[in-house]
Amino acid sequence: MEIINPEKLLLKVVKILSNLKIDYFITGGYAVSVWGRPRSTADIDIVIKIIEAKITLLTKALRKISKAGYIDEGIAKEAVKKKDEFNFIDSDTGLKVDFWVMKGDKLSQIEFSRKIEKKIDGQKVYFISPENLILSKLEWYKQTDSNRHLEDIQSILIISGKKLDFNYLKRGAKDLGSLEILDNILRGLAS
Repeated sequence: MEIINPEKLLLKVVKILSNLKIDYFITGGYAVSVWGRPRSTADIDIVIKIIEAKITLLTKALRKISKAGYIDEGIAKEAVKKKDEFNFIDSDTGLKVDFWVMKGDKLSQIEFSRKIEKKIDGQKVYFISPENLILSKLEWYKQTDSNRHLEDIQSILIISGKKLDFNYLKRGAKDLGSLEILDNILRGLAS
C-alpha cells in the first residue's frame, strides 16, 4: 500500500471526468479544506452531471487507476437513474471516491453554475462555491445533527469570510429554512 495521497487520486479522477466530458465539482471535506481549514477526510466527494450511457466508460477508466480498485457498474447505473450516489474504492490507497449524481432540482443547477475553478499541480479542478458548500453543510447538519458540519461552516466563514457573498448565502439559508442556524453561527463568531 502506498502513502495515502488524496490529491493524487483526486487529480486522476478529475482527469478521467474531464476526458469523458462529465461535468463535476468537488464538495465535502476536501472542499472544506480548500475554502476553510484543512481537515482529514476519509473520502473524496464529487457531484457529477452524467447520463447512464457514460457509466460504462467511467467505470472502465476508473478500474485503470488501480487494478484491484472496486466499482460496481450496475450500482452506478442504478444511481444515475435514481439520482443517488455510487462509489469507487482505490485499492492502492484505500481511499473512497463518492460520486453524487446531480439531482435535477434548481439548487443543483445553481451549484453547477457557481462552481469555481482552482489549479492543483497545473490541472483545472472545479469546486463547489464556498457559499454553496456552507448551504450544503447546513442541510447535512439538519439531517444528521453532527457538529462536524457546524465546525466546517465556521471554518469556511473564518478563512473565506471576506470573499463570501453574504446576500446570496443568507437568501439561500432562508430558502432552505436554515437562516436561524446560520445567524447563530455568525453571532458566535462575532462574539
